[in-house]
Amino acid sequence: MSRVPFYLKERLDEIRQRVLYETYEAQKLPKWEQVVLTWIALFSFWIVISGNARIENLFIGGIATLVISLFMYEMLTEDIRQTGHIVEKILYIGLFVIPQYLFIMAFRLIESNFKVAKHAILMDINPGIIKIKTDLHSNTGITILANSITLTPGTLTLDVDKKLGETYLYVHWIDVETLNREVAGEKIKGDIEAWLKKIFW
Repeated sequence: MSRVPFYLKERLDEIRQRVLYETYEAQKLPKWEQVVLTWIALFSFWIVISGNARIENLFIGGIATLVISLFMYEMLTEDIRQTGHIVEKILYIGLFVIPQYLFIMAFRLIESNFKVAKHAILMDINPGIIKIKTDLHSNTGITILANSITLTPGTLTLDVDKKLGETYLYVHWIDVETLNREVAGEKIKGDIEAWLKKIFW
C-alpha cells in the first residue's frame, strides 16, 4: 500500500497545526494582563479561603499572591483570548460570564437529574458512546467543556481526540437519542461550548 496518503495527511496536519499556533499567538494576552488576571483570581481565592478581612491579612495575601502570579501566570491565562481592554475583560468575566456559566450549569444539572431519574424509574435506558465535535482548540477550554459534560448526570467524557486541527470528544451517554453527530453534540454540549468560546480560543 502506498505511503503517499499518510505522508500527505501528516503534512496537512503540520500545516494546520502551524496556522493554528500562529492564530493562537496572535490572540494571546500580553504578559502584564496575564499577571493581573492571575493575581486577581488568586487574591480573590485567598480572601475567600482565609475568611479574614483585616488589613495585615489582605497585605500579606496580596504580596504572596502577586509573587506567585509573577511565576505562574501562564497556568491560568495561557488560553484566554485577547478581546478588549483588561478592565473591560475583568468586569465582563466577573459580572457576566461566570454568573452566566453558573446559571447554565445549575439549569443543566437540574434538567439532567430529572432525566436520569425518569430513565431509572421507567428502566428506559439506551446507553452508548458517541463522538461529538467541538469548535474549541485551547486545552483549558476543552478541559472545562469535558468536565462540565462529566458533571452533568447521564453523560461522561471518556476521551479527547485531536486530529487535523479538529477536536472530538468521546462521550458515554445514558440515553443515546440520536446517532447524528451534530444533533447529539448540540444536546450534550448545550450552551456550555458557546459560553467557553467567549473566553477561550
